[in-house]
Amino acid sequence: MTMPARGANAARRNGEVAPESMVKEGYYFGVPPLVLGCVGLLLHWYVAAAALVFLALFIFSFFRDPERVIPTEPGAVVSPGDGRVVVVTEEDNAGKPGKRVSIFLAVWNVHVNRSPAAGTITRIDYRPGKFLAAMRERASVENEQNVFTLSTDAGELVFKQIAGLIARRVVSWKKQGEKVARGERIGLVRFGSRVDLWVPKEAEILVRVGENVKGGSSVLARWPAKPAAGKLDGRNEAETDANLTATGKQS
Repeated sequence: MTMPARGANAARRNGEVAPESMVKEGYYFGVPPLVLGCVGLLLHWYVAAAALVFLALFIFSFFRDPERVIPTEPGAVVSPGDGRVVVVTEEDNAGKPGKRVSIFLAVWNVHVNRSPAAGTITRIDYRPGKFLAAMRERASVENEQNVFTLSTDAGELVFKQIAGLIARRVVSWKKQGEKVARGERIGLVRFGSRVDLWVPKEAEILVRVGENVKGGSSVLARWPAKPAAGKLDGRNEAETDANLTATGKQS
């Protein structure tokens, strides 16, 4: 019996797949304080050196990018980010009745965001705004954000990357018109933030306020695809959905 195997099993239970990687921004922000910390050690500036090394380790941890086990069941809508569910409410979007799930990402959570479902990104709207604390309800409307509209086999859903009090930049790795798989990486919000998911009223919400979720692996809602003309042209719905599902690769 080996310890790595035990660790890998634990990671799978948490919706993660070893090994864990890091996005390139982690090197840009983490290497300078690490180098300065090493210089401080050589100059015997121990307190400053320790603080800089700690900062570098925190940054490397913040920008970690673990692989995830993506659910394959038909109609699963996964979380766009890691964190705690802070809002589950009925809400209209562009005049259409639906439901919104909001997730708060603390600074210790993974901040790589993922697509909730397979489909085509039909629109990406960047909306400049405030930098209110991401826990506040007004942050969903007033803060700086990227708004993604995703066309899926079931219909259209919307999800947002929202900046927070500490997070000051929302980064999208995708463009309008691109196809994405369920759970595929789509971007990053730096240093604490929020993600919102809106689905039409016929979707069944499966989470409650206070639950902790993992981006790409936790199922937030169930929303089965609509059969085309009353049939699936000889293909089983589960097979169709499974073919569109994969662990995404960063562009």
